[in-house]
Amino acid sequence: MDADLIATAGELWDADPGWLNTASYGLPPRRAADALQAVLTDWRHGSSDWAPWDASVARSRAAFARLIGAPVADVSISSTVSQIMSTVATALPPGARVVVPEIEFTSNLFPWAVAARVETVPADRLADAIDGSTSAVAFSLVQSATGQVAPLADIVAAAKAYDALVIADASQACGWLPVDVSGIDALACAAYKWLMAPRGAAFGYLSPRLRERMRPLAAGWYAGAGEGGSYYGPPLRLAPDARAFDLSPAWFSYVGAAPAIELLNELGVQRVHDHDVALANRFRAGLGLEPSDTAIVSVDAPGEQLEEAGIRAAVRAGKVRASFHVYTTADDVDRALDALT
Repeated sequence: MDADLIATAGELWDADPGWLNTASYGLPPRRAADALQAVLTDWRHGSSDWAPWDASVARSRAAFARLIGAPVADVSISSTVSQIMSTVATALPPGARVVVPEIEFTSNLFPWAVAARVETVPADRLADAIDGSTSAVAFSLVQSATGQVAPLADIVAAAKAYDALVIADASQACGWLPVDVSGIDALACAAYKWLMAPRGAAFGYLSPRLRERMRPLAAGWYAGAGEGGSYYGPPLRLAPDARAFDLSPAWFSYVGAAPAIELLNELGVQRVHDHDVALANRFRAGLGLEPSDTAIVSVDAPGEQLEEAGIRAAVRAGKVRASFHVYTTADDVDRALDALT
């Protein structure tokens, strides 16, 4: 795809002006919305088998694997991050200690609190908190509340020194931040944010060394060894790769996910990153803040003024959270600044 297309990529969406809330949910590109509408029509009239819908699962899995630089065989599909993390927790030994940031979104906190002994620390001290008693470190690549980008290289190095598992939630990262799973044991991503898919699609990267320790607690027909699943009767016959941890998919969610993630790969995540961060820094500069490295900006600001101006953002941890993606324009940013200044 032409390198200049990122400048006009917004034309591929139907975003109304003023949407600065991708960190809550992303807006589908036109090709994803059209694909979803087509299958809803098929469903309504009973004019299609489910096999074409199911083909979108394989497309989505392959597109996500490409996005994070992982083999397709190491990617499982699910519906939520918490479900993925709860299954990853089966890899922990009895009495495990898991280090988690103190502001971590609970989908990547509660599963560890159920299964292990959790120690919370400031997000910028994760690497320092890893020691010989640490079984795993679980964190978001980008924090939901603040937009803070995790020091991944430092965390991976510290975990490697003590053979601790590295478990990442990429829900606020994949789609705008280039992600490489080297050194990561498990990565989960809800696709309805920066991947711009319908809610109900989620992906898990599960490294081979991690899968050896895990139990597929939610195994069903879709996790079967047979192509297309295993329908009836014993014996237990699960897929030999990450598909053993698949949930039966919410098909329509993946119908929307496949074209959205494929488009991100066409555009190039690095280009999307540069676009998103530039707009976030335009917003920061207009508020007198120093530039940062994230597409999420969390500020003390009167959220009601944004709402009155037709700007849709969010309030998280007591602050206005604005988030900027490929369909965001400079006009969107300037409208928000006009409302606040």
